[in-house]
Amino acid sequence: MDVLEAIDRRKSVRAFKNTPVDDRTLAPILEAARQAPSWANTQCWRFIVVRDGKTRFALADTAVWANNRGIEALRKAPVMIAACAELNRAGFRDGKAVTNKGEYWYMFDVALAMQNMVLAAEAAGLGTVYLGAFDADKAGAVLGVPEGNCVVAMTPLGYPDEVPAGRPRKALTEIVFYEKFGSPKS
Repeated sequence: MDVLEAIDRRKSVRAFKNTPVDDRTLAPILEAARQAPSWANTQCWRFIVVRDGKTRFALADTAVWANNRGIEALRKAPVMIAACAELNRAGFRDGKAVTNKGEYWYMFDVALAMQNMVLAAEAAGLGTVYLGAFDADKAGAVLGVPEGNCVVAMTPLGYPDEVPAGRPRKALTEIVFYEKFGSPKS
């Protein structure tokens, strides 16, 4: 599957089969994340692969609202990957933040790595869903994330037990401008 097909096919999967995901299948997905671009090649991301059911349930308990279908996905998927970031690296030069994004550049870098990961998972026939509505400090405590690092996002990963319908996307004319914000193509 080429990258454009993976982008088009990827949907948020929240129901998974019980089928295990072996290391041979998981390795290229993690490699895809490792190959993502990052600020000054700092590669501030760190990934925690969780297969243990008790840990996945504990992570589900860090969700910030009860009606999130991602909670059940965390409990049922055979694998969960937490994307963490080493703080004060991305976006910094000589110990100082160098953009008006301040200390939060790590969010971009982790998002790039996560996008590579979920697209590689799609190409391998696996489903994922980005999860961000959780208490990052509690999730970090569950996972033993050390000071100076934080949990940014999580994704359950496994063989889909559903085929989610695509959601409407805005037309390019609504989101693409030329030369200046709001300028349509002439």
